[in-house]
Order: sequence, then structure tokens, then C-alpha cells
Amino acid sequence: MNQLLEEVRAALWSVWNRRWLALGVAWALCLAGWLVVALIPNTYESEARIFVQLDDVLAEQIGIGAQSRQRSIDRVRQTLVSSVNLEKVVRSTQLGDGITDARDMERAVANLADEIKVAGEGENLFEITATSGRSDLSDSENAQLAQTVVQRMIDIFREENLGGSRGDMTSSIDFINQQLAARQRELEEAEQRRLEFEALYPELIGGTAGLQQQLAGSRAELRSIEADLAAAESALAAIDGQISGTPRTLITAEGGGPRAALAQAEATLAQYRSQGLTDQHPDVVTMTRQIATLRERAAADNGQTGTQNPVYSSLVTMRSQRLANVQALESRSAALRAEISSIMSSQSQEPGVSAEAQRISRDYEVLRTQYEELLRDREQLRLRGQVESERSAIQFEVVDPPSTPRSPAAPNRPLLLVGVLLLGLGAGAGSAFALSKLGSTFATASQLERTFDLPVIGTISHTVTEAGKALRARQTRYFAAASGALGVLFVILLGVEFVQRGLLA
Repeated sequence: MNQLLEEVRAALWSVWNRRWLALGVAWALCLAGWLVVALIPNTYESEARIFVQLDDVLAEQIGIGAQSRQRSIDRVRQTLVSSVNLEKVVRSTQLGDGITDARDMERAVANLADEIKVAGEGENLFEITATSGRSDLSDSENAQLAQTVVQRMIDIFREENLGGSRGDMTSSIDFINQQLAARQRELEEAEQRRLEFEALYPELIGGTAGLQQQLAGSRAELRSIEADLAAAESALAAIDGQISGTPRTLITAEGGGPRAALAQAEATLAQYRSQGLTDQHPDVVTMTRQIATLRERAAADNGQTGTQNPVYSSLVTMRSQRLANVQALESRSAALRAEISSIMSSQSQEPGVSAEAQRISRDYEVLRTQYEELLRDREQLRLRGQVESERSAIQFEVVDPPSTPRSPAAPNRPLLLVGVLLLGLGAGAGSAFALSKLGSTFATASQLERTFDLPVIGTISHTVTEAGKALRARQTRYFAAASGALGVLFVILLGVEFVQRGLLA
């Protein structure tokens, strides 16, 4: 411990012994450092905060989700400091003064990109910060320029979200309209081709699948018709058996015979016609046949007396109806067989035409589906554009307007002045101490003894005369004055700095 204290005393004595060197080095470094600090231009910083509202029930209803709007905001935030936007800021502020060519504009945009920061604070809060420290502008002009740049960035932020999104919506709708027009022309051409093909091959409408469907339907209907025909023929055979075993007339004393039945049938036929039934109506046709039969019987009767058997007449009527039903079913069955034969012939003889029919139908359906989807997309985009235009799915609010800087954000000149002073003093003391180490003198007897490993018998004190004391006192006063002048200069520089800040505020 004693040795450490001795070393400290020796170092202090070495510095004090060369105090003028230390003071000179301190003055030189302080003057150079303070000059450099004075030449550093002040940089002023302006900042603003923007709140972005994302909640909108109507926007959610039409499909503008919060994630979509959040992606839009992130995109704008990332592209806000793009070269195009920064060029807008340069042209609309003092930064654009004196720019004559593209090279100067690129340099200004690059410098501005380093001076602007856009940061997100949470989900809905954004902070825009701009700094200005141009050496050709005064402090007040730099402060005003920083505020102007932030305000211009806010304007661009709003334009990118409102005007920009509306412009994108309009261009999207125009693009979809162009696609719709093209799809409509293609759809009309496909429809025309399909109509022409159907006119040439009406039996092949729908392609192979349509033919298979038609064939299956015709076969199913034929099976049903054949079952009904079998039942109708069985019923006709049964009624024929009943007719063969039933007498035509009943012999009675006052019976009217065939002529009375003929008169009754003619009256019935007149009643049918009075009801508006045509000659093609099944009841009229049946009654007409019955009248013809009765006329033949009446002519063959030659005046014989007898009464028409009503059971026989009823059976004949039923037979006529069942016979007509059998004939109709046979006609339909024959038509279905011919239709099935035609379909099978088309399948076997025209496979290429069937494939063409299927291709035309498929192309038409694809084009129609695409057209309907584009039409739905256009209407949805149009509705979305109206909502964003009238309600603005993204609402902006400037929480903190661009601040007017009252003091420079950089450099911290008082701290730099103090740092230069401490550096100068330390460098002066260090240079004096280093120079003492280069010499061959010893500050204490203990150092001499440790160095040579020999005992030191004694030391001789330094004797100073009266004239020497007066000279030493005068040199001490000069040293104190020079040291005080360095401190006074430091205080003056600090005062000037604070006065300049007060003038700006």
C-alpha cells in the first residue's frame, strides 16, 4: 500500500514538474476538439404519431377482413419510404431546391431515406420521425424542414390508404370489365357453335353422356309401356270372352229393339257434342262406332221386336275403350323402339360426332362458369369500392401532430464539450507522465534503491533562494491564469450553446 501511494505521489510530481507541457497539450487538444464540435451542424428531429382504426362492421360484412386491411397498412408502411414517395417529399420541400438532374435527385432521396423512420407501436399506432441537419440551413430552418417532412409523410400515408386504394379498386374493376367482355365474346361464339351443331345433329345434343341418358330413359319408358300393353291386352281378351257369352238383345213384349238403342245412342252422341266434345274425343269416337254398329243391326232386324241388352252394350263400349288403349300403347312402343334404334345407330355410326358434341358442351359450360364468377367478383369489388369510398374501411387519426423541435436532437454539444475538456486534460497529464518515464531521474529515494538494489544513505533537499521563490510564485500564477482561462473558455462555450438553444425556442 505504501509503495502504491509512493507511485501515485511520484506520478503527480512528474506531471507537476512538467505542468506547462501538460497545459499546452490540453490547450491544443481542447481548442482543436471544441472547434470540431462547433463545426458539427445541429440536427433537429420532428416526430408524429398516427392511430389507424381497423374495426368496421360493414367492411367485415362485404368481405373486407381485418387481416386484409392490416396487410394493406403493412404494405403502405413498408412502401412509405420508397423512392417514389421520397421523391415526392423532396420536390415539395426545400430539399428540392437546386436539384437539376437525376443524379442530384437520387442523392437527395438517398440522404432523405437515412433521415426518415416509420415504426409501428402496437397494432394500430405508427410513429413517423424525420431529422434535418443541413449545414447550408440555419437552426430554425432545419427545425421547420424536419416538421414539414413529417407532415408531408402523413399526407402521403393518407393518400396511399385512401386515394391509392380507390385507384387500385378502379383499375381492378376496369381489368375485370375487360375480362368480362372477352369472356362474353368467347361465350357467344361457343353458344353459336353449339346451336349450329344441334341444328345439324339434334339427336346428339349433350354428347355421349346425353346419348346414354336418352337411351336409358327410352329403355325404361319402353319397359313401362310393354308392361302396360301386356295388362291392356289381357283386359281386352277378358272383355272379348264376356262379350261372346252375352246375348245382344232381350226378347220382351214391349221392347224397342235395335232401333230404340240406336235412338238412345244418337241422343247420347248429340249430348256429347253439345258439351263441346270434338269428333276426335275418345267418347265421341266410341259412340260413333257404336251408332254404326246399331244401324247395321237395326237394318238386319227387319222390324223384329226385341230390347237391346244393356249389359251387352256396356261390354261393347268397354271393349272399344280397351282396344283404343291397346292401340295407343302399341303405337308408343313402336315409337320408343324406333327411337332406341336411332340412338344406338348414332352411337355406333358417329363416335367422332358424339365426341365433338361432348367437347362443345364442355367448352360452353366452362366459359359460362368463368363468366358468372367474373361477374360476381366485379359486383363484389364494386360494392367494396363504394364502402371504402363512402365509409372508408381504414380510419386515420393524427394522435400527435408533427412536433416543432425546440432543441437539437444531435449532437449533444454540452456533453461533447465536457468530453473534449476531459480528454485534453487527460492527454496533457498523460504526455507529461510519459515524458517523465523516458528520463533517467528518480522522484524518490525508494525508487532509486529498488532500481539499483543498493541502500540509499541519504538525500539532499532542494534549496531555493528568495529570487527563485519569487520566480516560482510568478510561474505558478501564470499557470493558474492559463488553466483558469481554459476553464473560462469552456464555460463561455457552454453559455453560448445554451443561449443559442434559448433563441431557437
